[in-house]
Amino acid sequence: MSLELRNVSMKVDGQTYIYNTNLTLKKGTMNVLLGRTLSGKTTLMRIMAGLDVPTSGHIFWEGKDVTGMRVQDRKIAMVYQQFINYPSMSVYDNIATPLRIMKKDEAFIDQEVRKTAKLMRLDNILDRKPLELSGGQQQRCALARSLVKGSGLVLLDEPLANLDYKLREELREEIPKMFEESGAIFVYATTEPEEALLLGGNVATLWEGNITQFDETAKVYHNPNNAITAKVFSNPAMNFLDIKKEGAFIYYGKNEKVEATDVLEKLEDGNYLAGFRPNHLELTKHSDNSIKFSAHLDVTEITGSETFLHMHHDDDNWIGLVHGVHDLEYNSKLSVYLDTRHIFIFATDGDLIHTASYVQER
Repeated sequence: MSLELRNVSMKVDGQTYIYNTNLTLKKGTMNVLLGRTLSGKTTLMRIMAGLDVPTSGHIFWEGKDVTGMRVQDRKIAMVYQQFINYPSMSVYDNIATPLRIMKKDEAFIDQEVRKTAKLMRLDNILDRKPLELSGGQQQRCALARSLVKGSGLVLLDEPLANLDYKLREELREEIPKMFEESGAIFVYATTEPEEALLLGGNVATLWEGNITQFDETAKVYHNPNNAITAKVFSNPAMNFLDIKKEGAFIYYGKNEKVEATDVLEKLEDGNYLAGFRPNHLELTKHSDNSIKFSAHLDVTEITGSETFLHMHHDDDNWIGLVHGVHDLEYNSKLSVYLDTRHIFIFATDGDLIHTASYVQER
């Protein structure tokens, strides 16, 4: 079983929402669409579902061209962030609804409802009404109603976005386990890199209607093929710095230089783009290979366990993410340190040249 998009694109009123896209999703896989708002995630899912017909290209399901086939004629299910249950019905009847619409016999319905409810950990509350449930239980009820149809393709469009933090964390961990047994293809849209990492499986990073990379989630995170993918798969976004390798030194900023060590030493002379994630900036020097940067602190955000540092280094705006609460003076000079082991090297056009050496040491 597979879903394949071949040369699919989508334009609306002359505006391109999805650029030429080729993507193959296999049976029993969790596939995350990761991208910022308006990157094309929902449009791509609507094309997969058959709710929208692509401007060009074809959709194949199990080898059959289903482009233009009505959504009612496809075995798909779609769950949105605004999860919907029938408030006057019990959990049991909510889950049973799709099968009753399909006119299945009651014995079959009872068997499938109880099997799906057990999978979703709802089997002990089947007699309750949705308003008697927690937010997480209500979302699981909506998911169960989608799964009970035996859909080969389940599309989840930011299904946890409206739940509180604790419930999101709980369901993020449970969802892969719940879906593992179903054998369907799952496509899960999110704006959050952390969610993609927790869900595992595969990830497609999206940027302005383009899929920039598709592979196993951990591989994409540790080996982004270009600077845009690295930016998408980092929260806060990856920081960047223009550098120049000349002889034994790296030049950056306004006539600043540092000896080329680690991955920097391997570079040929020339111009490059260095990238590093916010959590790798430090306020103290912990390594002999650390580079010191003189930045200007604009503002801090304290979450309780972490502090976000919004700063600029010359013309580059950076964000640092450091552990603990740090009482720092706004609008002041700030020294930050970066271990060269955490630097990704990109060409000036954005293509990855060297992944960070800490990745290779894993």
